[in-house]
Amino acid sequence: MDELEEGKQKFLELVKSVDAAVQVVMPVTPSNSMFLISLTRGANRKFITVPEDDIMDLPNEADILAKVTKVVRDAIGTL
Repeated sequence: MDELEEGKQKFLELVKSVDAAVQVVMPVTPSNSMFLISLTRGANRKFITVPEDDIMDLPNEADILAKVTKVVRDAIGTL
């Protein structure tokens, strides 16, 4: 598994740890080095953008994990 796939898997695990009821749709490839990710719970949907580098560094960098976790928690909080 390459860095990007590892990062995507870690992102999915992160979302499930915050709220297992949230569905995630993540594109296969980034657009302009950004992933536009859809978080859905019930009829509510929220889009977040996460840089490709952050996804790749997610499994290994604690500061990136903390930053992305905050973005995910904030987004899920608005659902």
